[in-house]
Amino acid sequence: MRIVIPDDYQDCVRTLDCFGKLDGHEVRIFNDTVKSTDELAARFADAEAIVLTRERTRIDAALLERLPGLRLISQTGKLAGHVDLAACTARGVAVAEGSGAGSATAELTWALTLASRRHLVEEATRLRQGRWQGHLGQQLGGQRLGVWSYGRIGRQVAAYGRTFGMKVWVWGREGSTSAARADGFEVAPSREAFFAQSDVISLHVRLNEHTRGMVSDEDLARMKTSALLVNTSRAELVAPGALERALAAGRPGFAAVDVFEEEPVRAGEHPLLHLPNALCTPHIGYVERDNYERYFGIAFDHVNEFAAGRLKEALNPSVLRPA
Repeated sequence: MRIVIPDDYQDCVRTLDCFGKLDGHEVRIFNDTVKSTDELAARFADAEAIVLTRERTRIDAALLERLPGLRLISQTGKLAGHVDLAACTARGVAVAEGSGAGSATAELTWALTLASRRHLVEEATRLRQGRWQGHLGQQLGGQRLGVWSYGRIGRQVAAYGRTFGMKVWVWGREGSTSAARADGFEVAPSREAFFAQSDVISLHVRLNEHTRGMVSDEDLARMKTSALLVNTSRAELVAPGALERALAAGRPGFAAVDVFEEEPVRAGEHPLLHLPNALCTPHIGYVERDNYERYFGIAFDHVNEFAAGRLKEALNPSVLRPA
């Protein structure tokens, strides 16, 4: 099959062990991101299969109309609304997704929390510049950690907090809080208390039409001037511009974010990058070698299964035909 892999920012996919699964196929890899339908149509013109890295490229009906040879979209991880599944089905394009990740995002969440609390980047930079200590850090032990949503990643982050001696509580929907209680974690008595009394808040909520903009200006204004908001989930969970306004006002006092509304961020154009109390990383929560081996390994297996007429896990199985 003719396969296109877009958005390989680090040019790392070809270095993965699992890349050998595509031996015998014709593979083209692009290391940058383009957004327009014209540019995407040109890149995918001859593709029979596209392997997507998470949500980095959007596949809509207008683009699909210009890709008559496309037969398969193999998604790394779960589909998140960036692929028009109904349009794919109408055009006979199979869509397959993979399983969730391991602990990579939870680990980065904790790395950002530690680095922000101890001003790690600033202190390392000062030392390289020939200067000595410049900030008074804050230990995590004894502080209150608020985890919004107790799913796979939230569960891991809560466990890290417990290990570090933090007072962990959880906020979220009933299913989430019930699971947290079953594991011995406290549930915040109210949304207002969750924001007002937490020293660190970490967001781990799926983005959908109900959760978009769920963290409001009012929520952030309740946070302590010493508090930290960590977001390794989705930037759109916070109301547009609310975090920048809150940091400028000093409530919360700090933020650590790995996600942005429009990615990739180029030329330091995002306002958070210009705030001294924001620690920002370029959406690297899931960008880790073992994670990639798992993600792409499954996606490449789906390509081979489709080519052999054996794909059974398509999200739209009605388009599948026997070998």
